[in-house]
Amino acid sequence: MTSNSDPIAETKHWLERAVIGLNLCPFAKAVYVKQQVRFVLSDASTPEALLEQLAEELLLLRDTPAAEIDTTLIVHPEVLQDFLDYNDFLDNADAAVEALDLEGVLQVASFHPSYQFAGTAFDDIGNYTNRSPYPTLHLLREDSVSRAVEAFPDADDIVDRNVETLDRLGLQGWNKLFGAKTTS
Repeated sequence: MTSNSDPIAETKHWLERAVIGLNLCPFAKAVYVKQQVRFVLSDASTPEALLEQLAEELLLLRDTPAAEIDTTLIVHPEVLQDFLDYNDFLDNADAAVEALDLEGVLQVASFHPSYQFAGTAFDDIGNYTNRSPYPTLHLLREDSVSRAVEAFPDADDIVDRNVETLDRLGLQGWNKLFGAKTTS
């Protein structure tokens, strides 16, 4: 992270351009325009500190009405830059949900600049469905997810549709979306 970077602004830009702009998550726009997304810039520098902050944010989300905060993005630029370490940490995140007796209430989704699905090459465009500017933990309410899935026809097709969208866009299109220079 450079001293002049703004991880929250960059994450919002990614959310607006990719997640909402490409409709990668058809549920994101409604909570974003209603300002029900909480953005947290973590200063954690160790996985243990991030886990502590995650637990605090899980409890805050549980205790706050959905009309105020429906979902939380914890952006943590100083810890878990390595994707494999980050991926291993997700087991701890799930364990925190369980330890706080929040299974079936809240869940943690994951985004990372180097996200890579099992069985794919690093540069597979499909990985970009979960690539964010910084490592990010996404806290979601299970009931909000359920309502969104019920309201969205063919919710099971979202992943396939996202990969098709990114296949059409390609890496050059993705980079152009964010103003990055590409080489041919």
